Formats: sequence, C-alpha cells, structure tokens
Amino acid sequence: MNELEATARALVAPDKGILAADESTGSIQKRFEAVAVESTPETRRAYRELLFTTPGIGESISGVIMFDETIRQATGDGVPFPRLLVDRGVIPGIKVDAGAKPLALASGETITEGLDGLRERLAEYRDLGARFTKWRAVIRIGRDIPSNYAIWTNAHALARFAALSQEAGLVPIVEPEVLMDGDHTVEQSGHVTSLTLLAVFTELHDQRVRLEGMLLKPNMVLPGYNAPVQASPGEVADATLACFRRTVPAAVPGIVFLSGGQSEQRATENLNAINATQPLPWQISFSYGRALQAAALTAWAGKPANVVDAQRAFHRRAKLNAAARAGRYTPEMESVA
Repeated sequence: MNELEATARALVAPDKGILAADESTGSIQKRFEAVAVESTPETRRAYRELLFTTPGIGESISGVIMFDETIRQATGDGVPFPRLLVDRGVIPGIKVDAGAKPLALASGETITEGLDGLRERLAEYRDLGARFTKWRAVIRIGRDIPSNYAIWTNAHALARFAALSQEAGLVPIVEPEVLMDGDHTVEQSGHVTSLTLLAVFTELHDQRVRLEGMLLKPNMVLPGYNAPVQASPGEVADATLACFRRTVPAAVPGIVFLSGGQSEQRATENLNAINATQPLPWQISFSYGRALQAAALTAWAGKPANVVDAQRAFHRRAKLNAAARAGRYTPEMESVA
C-alpha cells in the first residue's frame, strides 16, 4: 500500500470522521456574527485552537480540513496547527479551491475556480504539513438546471484538482455538492446526484486519478429545504445508497458525507441510517463543519472562560457522529452523551 492509499484509509478509520474547519473568512464571519463575536485573525485563531486542542480529539476525529489562513497559524504557545494536530493523532488537510464563481453563459450556475497556480500551492501546503486536500464544486437544482455543461465543467475541474493533488503526494477529497436549496423532491435529488457522480468518475478515470488514493465528499440524497414532503432517515439512507451503488466504484476507500446545512442531530441520524445498512463496499464516514461545530461555537461565544464548555460540546458531538459512523447511534444518546 502506498502513502496515498494509507492516508486515505487512515482518514476513514473505524469510529472516526473528518472535521471541516475550512470556512472562508466570509463564511466564518457570518457564523461569528450569530454569536456576537467579531471576526478577526486572532478570534479565528483562538476558535480553531479551541477545537484542535479539545482533549481526546483523536478518538473521534481522523483529520481536519483547514483554510489557508489557518494552516499558517499557531497556538498561543507558538505550536503550528499542523504539528499540533499530528501530535494528537489527527491528519492535517487543506482546502485549495478559490470558491464558486458564475459560470460563463450559464445563468444561475457556477464553476469552482483555483486551478491556476495550484501545483505550486500544493507543494507549499505539503511543506506546511498538509497530507490531504479538498475541492468543492456546487451544483444547483432549479428550473432548467443543472445543465450538462455545468455538471461536466465542474467534474473536469474536480478531476484536474485530484490529479494535481496526487502528483504532489496529497490525498484529494473530491466534493461535488448538490445543494439542498429549493423545493425539489428526493427523487430529483437522486437523479441529479447520479448524473453528477457519473460525470465526476468519468473525468477522474480520464485524468488518471488513482481511486484507491482519494476520498469522495458528496451530499446525501435529500429533498430540498422547502420541499413539502421531507424524508425520514430510512428514506434518506435508501435513496442515497441506491444512487451510490450505481455510481461510485468500490475502489474508492471511503465516502465522507457533508452535512449540507442539516441540523446537528439530523446529520447524525441520517449518517447512522446509512451505516445501519451493511455490508457496503466503502467506509461511510462524515466530514462535517457546522454539524460538528454549532454547539461548540454557541457555548464559546468568544469568551476565554467558556473554552472548556465549548470543547465538551464539540467532543460530545464528535462522539455521537462516531457512533453513527458505526450504526450505533440512537436519539436517546442526545440526552445522555
């Protein structure tokens, strides 16, 4: 087993998942505003240090995806964040895309940018301690969209990113996200997710990406936020696995789901329902941002005196998702964990 495969498998080790702490400066500012915290380099550093120094973080968290600012920061004692994570048994990772921008000649659709200069940035990130990368593409469901143009253009960019990452000795996490915005049905979500994944894996094959040395970070198959009929965890699991069995090669070591705006508990319940279906050809894990951090951020509220309570909230949510990772979660755990 080469280094890429070993790292990919370590990221989807049993009872563990990935913390997405890669919010852009704009995204984290919105979250900080919700708890009346000013977003500055220092408050962002202090918050990430709170998460990364949580006692026992390595028990449930296998890796952390960081933002460019974060991977260059250090603890108050001067320990670089990548080294801090490694010392706790956690693999450092980095988001490398430059965000979704309007796609030319495609109203309402986007293309993720950031390929220019990526080879050089990947070399720098590896020197800083990163061992895996992430790139997010965004697909929207709406009237007459997504177009094949948007799906295939984003799939091509994802595959180019993945190939460059593997060339640099970094495991790519490929994230094609079909958004939950709108009133589409679970059936529509499954159809668009299937089309997207088929395009992604065609492009990955054509660009010589080694599937054993990558991970997939997709959406679960869910109805839109505003859909009149929502889906139970069991229905989400059935629709999601039906889609993925048809589109994701067994050579991929693991699928690490994004939460996609679900509440903390709903993301855990749906993950558990998916993992309750065995056997599966891949490890099924999580790569959550807000669904791991919401309670911790609220508990912290920017106050040093609240750090311990915030860490407990984060550790609790991580343990609950670790249980869901193994299909052992029950809603009753919410009141006793």
